[in-house]
Amino acid sequence: MQPVSSQEPSYNGLAATEATLPSSSYWEAGAYQRDLDAIWYRSWLFACREADLAEPLAFRTVRIGTQEIIVLRDETGMLRAFHNTCRHRGSQLCQESAGRLKARLLTCPYHAWSYSLRGDLVRVPSKSLPDGFDKADHPLYRVALSTWRGFVFVNLAENPEGTAPSSFDPASGDLGNWPLEGLVSGHVLRKVMNCNWKIFWENFNECLHCPGVHKELSRLVPIYGRGLMARHDDPEWKRHADSDAPEFSGGLRDGAETWSRDGRAHGPAFAGLTAAERAAGQTYATSLPSMFIVGHVDYVRVVRLAPLGPEQTELTAEWLFSPEALAATDIDNIVAFGTQVLEEDAGICEVNQRGLRSLRHQAGVLMPEEYDLHRFHQWVRARHAAHGA
Repeated sequence: MQPVSSQEPSYNGLAATEATLPSSSYWEAGAYQRDLDAIWYRSWLFACREADLAEPLAFRTVRIGTQEIIVLRDETGMLRAFHNTCRHRGSQLCQESAGRLKARLLTCPYHAWSYSLRGDLVRVPSKSLPDGFDKADHPLYRVALSTWRGFVFVNLAENPEGTAPSSFDPASGDLGNWPLEGLVSGHVLRKVMNCNWKIFWENFNECLHCPGVHKELSRLVPIYGRGLMARHDDPEWKRHADSDAPEFSGGLRDGAETWSRDGRAHGPAFAGLTAAERAAGQTYATSLPSMFIVGHVDYVRVVRLAPLGPEQTELTAEWLFSPEALAATDIDNIVAFGTQVLEEDAGICEVNQRGLRSLRHQAGVLMPEEYDLHRFHQWVRARHAAHGA
């Protein structure tokens, strides 16, 4: 999340004392279920990229809380999504996480009920059918699906609001000049973090932790080394309003081009980027609660989150490159740096999680620089209020 811009730029920081969410909301089972019901089961969630389902009959299974969803491309090339549940007695249909179906059917491994890739029940192997039974009444449970620039989103609500594009934070950066649709995967990192999903988003939304936790990143992005995310996070920003020095403007250190161990680009820069986008070094787009994308000059990083339990969250990070650049790019230099930052974030999030069960700690208090964290808390509270959680 990023500060909402205004016609008259001003100080971003919080002026009043604001409390955090209650500590129990990060570990209590009932609070976790309320998060699932009010947020995760009613939001557009990043599932995979269209390139992951490039061929007809390709499928992926995606876990969201206690729910498992099948996303597939049918024989006509259309993308579809269903609950991974047979309508007979609720058996799991697909047991693998990804692959290609051997036939144009989804067949239950238990009693062999078979469904077309449109989700219609087409075969029941019982010797006879009971009176009143109609296969048309027992299709797979369909899940809403929407795409955005090569990314596939699902929504578990029966009547979802909006579409994938509408799920992005209005304050997100504009990735219109990045060729997202044509990028290919260079590396994937999967990690289970022992923390509540909200802890990770809170960490994402402030940089007070950066000087102590991200020493190399703070050298690459000097404003981070000041515990700030942007120029207007500094209460005395007007003193340096005309300075282009990165410790005030928020760009990369002098001579650096991208997020990598040495700060150099390791492949050709994307041709469509503006001078400002190149100078910024990073452009973020956020779709709560499941993902954010970071556009760099020579690659794109995508991070997906999925809740596994009250104190466990799965993180999947993928580095995307242009096809022609991938073979000639030193992705190890890039991936190693990004992995280090994510590992540092995961580690400190787990430290944060372990302290929250204190009997004395009912809630925390935010500092002025944590204005975006407060905005995240307000988003969570609003979602709960809207859905009676």
